[in-house]
Amino acid sequence: MKSLTSFARFVVFGGGTGVLSSLAVPLLAVLMPWTLSNALVTIASTVLCTELHARYTFRTGRRAGLRRHWQSAGSAAAAYAATSVAVFALHAIQPTPGLLTEQLVYLSASGLAGTGRFVILRLFVFATGADHETAKTAKTTGAVHTVNPPSMPKAAKTAGTHQPADVTTLPRPRRTPVSTGGLTAALSPS
Repeated sequence: MKSLTSFARFVVFGGGTGVLSSLAVPLLAVLMPWTLSNALVTIASTVLCTELHARYTFRTGRRAGLRRHWQSAGSAAAAYAATSVAVFALHAIQPTPGLLTEQLVYLSASGLAGTGRFVILRLFVFATGADHETAKTAKTTGAVHTVNPPSMPKAAKTAGTHQPADVTTLPRPRRTPVSTGGLTAALSPS
C-alpha cells in the first residue's frame, strides 16, 4: 500500500510539474529561442521534481543532495530518450502517422518510461534500507551502541580516568538496496 501511495504522489508531482513546464516554455520563449527556453524549463523542472520526490514522494526527510539530483537527472534523460526513440521508430515504420497515433505512441512510451523512472528512483536513488532506518532511529532517539576497546583494563574503564573513552559507533546507511526484484519489489509494501 505504501508503494502505491508513493506512486500516486510520484504521478501527481511529476505530472503537475510537467503541466506547469508546458505552460512555462512558451511564455519564456517570448524572451529567447524556444530550444533555450525548453532546456531551461526542463532543467528547472527536473531539479524541482527531484526535491519534491525526496521530501514528499519517497519521504526521505531531507533535501535530495547533489548525488541524487544527478541520478534523477540521469533517469529523466533516459525517460526522454525512450520517448524520443519510440516516436522516431513510429516515423520509421509509418512516415506520416496521424496526430492521434503519434500521441498514443508518445503517451504510451511516456507512461512506460515514467513507471520505469519510478522504479529506478525508488530502488536506487531514494532507497532506504534497514541499516539506514536503524541509523536514523538511533540518531533521533539518542540510542547509541558503545564498544569498549579491548586493550583498556576494566578498572580504567570504570575509574573515570583520562584514558581513552568508549568508542561510539552507528551503522552506516546502505547506499544500494540488497536485492532488486524489479517492478514487483518496487510496488510491494516496505
